[in-house]
Amino acid sequence: MNSRPTNQVTNRIILLSMHHTYNSLPSTPMQRMNSSTTGSFSEVDDEHSPLVSGQSSPRTRLVWQMSQSNAYQIPDGNDGNPTRPRSSNRTLGTFAGVFCPVALSMFSTLLFLRAGFVVGQAGILEIMLQLILAYFILMMTVLSICAISTNGAVEGGGAYYMISRALGPEFGGSIGFLFFVANILACGLYVTGFVEAVLDSFGPKGSMISDGGAYLPLDDKEWYKYLYSSVVLFFCLAICMIGGSMFAKTLIVIFMITVICTLSVYISIFAKSDKKLIQNPRIDMLDKRNESCANHTFYTGLSGTTFKDNLYEKYGKDYITHDKMDFATVFSILFSSVTGILNGANMSGELKDPSKAIPKGTLSAVSFTFATYFILMVLVGASCDRCLLLNDYLFLQSINLWSPFILIGIFAATLSAALGNLIGASRILQALANDELFWFVLRPATKVTRGGNPYIAVLISWFLVQIVLLVGSLNAIAPAASVFFLLSYASVNLACLALELASAPNFRPTFNIFTWHTCVLGMIGSVVMCFLISPIYSSIAVIIMLLLVILLHFKSVPSEWGSISQALIFHQVRKYLLMLDPRKAHIKYWRPQILLMVAHPRQACELIHFINDIKKGGLFIIGHVKIGSLDKFDYDPVQMEYPQWMSLIDKLKVKAFAELTLGNTVSEGLAHLIRLSGLGGMKPNTVCLGFYDDSKPVDSLVKCMRRKRRFFSSEGIDGSNDVDMMFDNLPIRSERSHKHQSPSDYVKMIYDSLKLQKNVCICRHFNQLDKSMILKSTTEYYIDVWPLNLFRPYTASIFDDTCLFMLQLACILDMVPGWKSKTYLRVMLCTNNEGVAGKNVETKLDKVLKTFRIPAKIQPISLDLGESYKDLSEDEDHQMTLYKSIPEPIVQKINTRIKECSKKTAVTFMYLPRPPQDTTGQLEYLLSLTALTNDLPPTVLVHGLNPVISTTL
Repeated sequence: MNSRPTNQVTNRIILLSMHHTYNSLPSTPMQRMNSSTTGSFSEVDDEHSPLVSGQSSPRTRLVWQMSQSNAYQIPDGNDGNPTRPRSSNRTLGTFAGVFCPVALSMFSTLLFLRAGFVVGQAGILEIMLQLILAYFILMMTVLSICAISTNGAVEGGGAYYMISRALGPEFGGSIGFLFFVANILACGLYVTGFVEAVLDSFGPKGSMISDGGAYLPLDDKEWYKYLYSSVVLFFCLAICMIGGSMFAKTLIVIFMITVICTLSVYISIFAKSDKKLIQNPRIDMLDKRNESCANHTFYTGLSGTTFKDNLYEKYGKDYITHDKMDFATVFSILFSSVTGILNGANMSGELKDPSKAIPKGTLSAVSFTFATYFILMVLVGASCDRCLLLNDYLFLQSINLWSPFILIGIFAATLSAALGNLIGASRILQALANDELFWFVLRPATKVTRGGNPYIAVLISWFLVQIVLLVGSLNAIAPAASVFFLLSYASVNLACLALELASAPNFRPTFNIFTWHTCVLGMIGSVVMCFLISPIYSSIAVIIMLLLVILLHFKSVPSEWGSISQALIFHQVRKYLLMLDPRKAHIKYWRPQILLMVAHPRQACELIHFINDIKKGGLFIIGHVKIGSLDKFDYDPVQMEYPQWMSLIDKLKVKAFAELTLGNTVSEGLAHLIRLSGLGGMKPNTVCLGFYDDSKPVDSLVKCMRRKRRFFSSEGIDGSNDVDMMFDNLPIRSERSHKHQSPSDYVKMIYDSLKLQKNVCICRHFNQLDKSMILKSTTEYYIDVWPLNLFRPYTASIFDDTCLFMLQLACILDMVPGWKSKTYLRVMLCTNNEGVAGKNVETKLDKVLKTFRIPAKIQPISLDLGESYKDLSEDEDHQMTLYKSIPEPIVQKINTRIKECSKKTAVTFMYLPRPPQDTTGQLEYLLSLTALTNDLPPTVLVHGLNPVISTTL
């Protein structure tokens, strides 16, 4: 048994008690799992850090304890859930816990009830092919089971536990449900087979009833059959209510009885060598349908002639259901009887050492049953007339040295298989309930007795099997049971294949006799045979599985199991990132890859949404610099805030990454992020900054919540206090708080970004952007582009990289759904009284727009701002990108003229000149930008460095 070190237990106790004190411990197991990984962190201040001052606050200790408790955990046998049985209930070994239940379940109805029937229908050659095919699928699946089960501690739930922990909660929950249904159907199948054997033996004209003797009543055949099935199932229920361990311990005796009965068949066939006419009690039924078999149901002893006559297929009708048999139907009967390979895994919660017992016991049982079936079918095919095989399920009684041996064997094999599946179904249901994948629906199934027996799960399983018994025929239940088992086996192979392909370092099973080829063969074989047996049942099962996957995906189940999808995505992303060579980048496929610097994210939600709209499938990184020095901390303060940044991104529903760094200044941290954020060919090419001003801080997250309350409906959030609780490490900026940078530092960030060859966007007034209002409005809104440096007006006829970059961003925004239907792109063409930018410039601009396929309207604008605005030498055209100081009254007049043109403007794109290097010029530069953009709609000041629009195919 696994045990947890004492200090680990102490850490977990401290963690839980402190978590209860400060965060009110969640009430559900799944929430406990989630809270143990994410936790709740307080803001860290480098000046007031308790670790710096030598004191440790409770929350800081909590964070430390969380890191300790999550660093290395040894499973304790109950997966951290108090409702699960403790490891003291693990009492079963390999033989009693795995080999016997698997072997008995694989014998089930086929060994004594249907072996002759399938040989008679398919012939010796075809039934051998079917047997090999069935066992090939089973063996490939067993190899996958062995690999997964030896890769770590296996808890209760068996196959469901292994699949869910490998594929994640979405696929694990859906496949676990299918496997639960498969066990329910199989239990009903075996109970029905048992009752058929009882009625054939003790019913009217039964093989064990002498002439004139008493027999079981069967006046109303179907309902009497259902009554007897219900009685047998109730007997199984009673045993299961006592407990699975007691049943497993009796399996050794049941298994030995089955082996003795099987040996009696072998001995009888060799001992009886004379030809013998077998009298069929149902001869009157056979005469009407197949007169050729009326007097030819012979046992011939081992005979070459009989073997030759039974060599090939001769499909006919089932004498009970009257259904025509074919390859698929016979295979479904055979396969549904040998589907018990997971019965040992289902008992994983009660095995002493599941990782050793499951592989050894399952492989041994599969090999043993295959040899048993192979020998039996050859002997039966060589000694019994085909008519006998086709028309008497219980012919083995007539040829056995002592006929009760067969009846005892049937009782032992079918009842034990039914019990195994009923127990297996209840354990899977209990595991599903403990994981809380289906909300409160399965919560009653978590209740257990003192001994750990899930009695409510047993009762639910019993009730569902009772419904299955209404079908009434073994051959009718077999296809559905086979389909659900085959899909479950395909899922096991898929799980193992995914683990193998993901190449995760922690996937190193001690059982290594498998490759991805065996997983693929097992999976393909299972799926193909699934649809071959019954396309209808297969389609229904697949639809149910997909619906459950979608349901669980949208439920967003929190889990600490780990999802194989993340490992596979990592594997593929790494491979394709290596193939994404930045040296092969071409302007045709350029797209914005944006690093948005955010100081206070709760004040920038509208801007975050806007950048998400203009990224056009490109990289979007939200960057943040925390001021401080790592030398002042005993831990990484950035990592403590990171989970809440990720939660904020989830709540805003934007496709972005969060990158946080620690720096002595914001500009230093920005340089870190520009150089290091992104990976390979996915690096930001554009830096986006908020504007440096004294605007009043507004909690835009609360505004966003009020506009789209559905984002937070699951948490029941109503106001700013609730948001403060969720994002306590991301407070809004106080009006009195000190800014971490000066105006010159801010301008230096623009200068440094351009120096590092990044395009720059400066965004202002985006707290005014109400996208929902624009989308609901019935009036027209415009996206305005001002493609000239307003500080150098004589450049209106020049289109440089910045002008084209502005047009590209505006065009991208106009392509976004919602914006596209409610806004129109408008290019503002500035002229003056002397007509410097006259009709020829408008024609040139129109040609440019058509060449670049930009559907924009040209709007001529007159800028009559006085003589001082014209004082610009003609030889400065080549300096269009630079800032030039102009008087403040002129800047204010430009601002007024822009406001007059922006009454129906949603977003404005304007030219951002390159900032000066000297400190005095930087301050003037910022003041000019402020005056230029005062009271405008949401505005983006843009400076581009490289061509971004292509005219080539």
